[in-house]
Amino acid sequence: MAFDQERFDKLIQRLEIFASQQPHIYRLHVALLAVLGYGYILLILAATVALLAGIVWLMLNAKSFHTSALKAVIFLVAIAIILLRSLWVSFPPPTGLALRRKDVPSLFCLVDDISSKLKAPKFHHILLTTDFNASVVQRPRLGLFGWYQNYLKVGLPLMLALPPEQFCAVLAHELGHISGNHSRFSAWIYRQRIAWERIEEELGQGGNESSGLIFKRFLDWYIPFFDAYSFVLARLDEYEADRCAVEFAGVETSAKTLMNVKVKARYLENYFWSNIYQQVQTEIEPPKTSYTAMQTALTQGVPLREASIYLAQALAEKTNNADTHPCLTDRLKTLGCLPSVQEELSVSAPMTLSAAQEYLGDALEKLRDDFSQAWQEKISTPWRQKYAEVQQSLATLKDLNAKAERQKLSLEEASTRAFLTFELEGEEAVVPLLKEVINIDSQHASANYLLGQILLRRQDANGIEHIERAIAQDIDIVIEGYQIIYTFLKQQGKSDKAKSYQERAEQHYDLLLRGQEERSSLRTTDEFHSHNLSNTEINKLRQQLSRYPNITTAYLVQKVVQYFPEKPLYILAVMRKFSFWENDHEADNAKLVDALLGEIELPGTVFCFVLNSNLNFEKKFKKMPDTAIYQQKIKKS
Repeated sequence: MAFDQERFDKLIQRLEIFASQQPHIYRLHVALLAVLGYGYILLILAATVALLAGIVWLMLNAKSFHTSALKAVIFLVAIAIILLRSLWVSFPPPTGLALRRKDVPSLFCLVDDISSKLKAPKFHHILLTTDFNASVVQRPRLGLFGWYQNYLKVGLPLMLALPPEQFCAVLAHELGHISGNHSRFSAWIYRQRIAWERIEEELGQGGNESSGLIFKRFLDWYIPFFDAYSFVLARLDEYEADRCAVEFAGVETSAKTLMNVKVKARYLENYFWSNIYQQVQTEIEPPKTSYTAMQTALTQGVPLREASIYLAQALAEKTNNADTHPCLTDRLKTLGCLPSVQEELSVSAPMTLSAAQEYLGDALEKLRDDFSQAWQEKISTPWRQKYAEVQQSLATLKDLNAKAERQKLSLEEASTRAFLTFELEGEEAVVPLLKEVINIDSQHASANYLLGQILLRRQDANGIEHIERAIAQDIDIVIEGYQIIYTFLKQQGKSDKAKSYQERAEQHYDLLLRGQEERSSLRTTDEFHSHNLSNTEINKLRQQLSRYPNITTAYLVQKVVQYFPEKPLYILAVMRKFSFWENDHEADNAKLVDALLGEIELPGTVFCFVLNSNLNFEKKFKKMPDTAIYQQKIKKS
């Protein structure tokens, strides 16, 4: 039983109230659901073994072996083997560079110390990764039945970004998920959520029709329901892990860590790596020392302006049901800490000693160089391709600049010139060119949006008008645009005015959720009308459909939508032939739909489905004129 977002949100809302009012009963419900999964599988296995034993016993007592009985024994043995194979789901080990105790003894001692104080299990492996993250992975060697091998994954960028005490807080949070000091029950449910997700993925990829028949219907109901029911507990577990960080590192350090992680993650993504990739304009090969440059940049600290923007953006986020992690503001409130101007200064301040220097010691230089080399080797081919593209862009910009000296450029030429200038030369050079584009077309969305951002970064309030013009033309940038204005006004101390833009963003977000829900499902009671596409577009679509020999008929309509009707939702419904040797019709239908969605380009969103099991739609579409856009030609023998 699949959960749509509205049903999921309503269930979470009810469960949050239930968990706060009757926590013990709520946990009992979650425990019973977790046990139910094991019970179903063991029940099927026990029934199979019992039937097999019964038939064998009857055969032995009868002292005769009928063909039908032998067939039943063979069938039940096959089912038992399938069940055991299905239960033996493989969990591949996580990836990363395995660290050795003798190479980084300080890091291992730190992990041992935190594990001991939090009564967390022993770690078998510590892996160094390129992620700005740290995580605990418990890999069950016996599939669903446990015997866990514990991995700690630590990102080198994270260690370069945080001072030692804040890195300790991060590790304490992660180990808190499996801490023995707190709820072993929460840790067990935490593992069950991950295990069932992996089991569903494994069975879905296995291509075994028999195991699918035995488990699919149950898992289709059980896993979404268990995820939804344990969602509240998973979110509470994040707060519990934060309390573990407080126990080990203190309230102030834990709060600063939460903010610093958010700011440094945005800094690396939006600022550091952006500057690295800009070197493609002049360098045919990628830099060889990217992680050395990262260490230098993070040691110097985040520029105050960027730190202020990134922190404001993080604090403006709201907790939602797309993620079990609470938003930064909610986590800080739970710790009893509210950010101040001093916090902005602290996250942007230079760092005297990083966690990487403290806990990787003498091994840091080699690890940093190895990561730099691996990044360079991975990026070399696309880098060279981008370099060639940049050279072409430079030539195009040169030609447009020369033409602009002789005559007035068209709107397309002026906008191309402006955005190439921004890409290649930066903000200072592009401002007058963006104004030229806006002089030609005052409502040009992209030019207004970019100019608005630049002006606001310069503390020029005129940027608000430009962003609002862009928003009026492009609903896809509404939330981000309002967020940019909100951050600017907040910095200016205009909290009341800023709040109005935050409220507008939240209102638009609600509309987006309703629009997504409206576009994610289809009912025969929905209203449809003609596709209104040109003959050229329909002929192109027919050619694409003709490349699929199993498609016999196709219908194309538009669904009438209440939210954002200016963005059409096309419904492509196809009838297909089924092959005799197909094992799983639903899986093959899904592959066909994915292939079509990956190839078809229409001026709007496309909802595609197979009609064979939805014939009521065909009856409705047949009554509408010009909806049958494709009919497979029958070859004459």
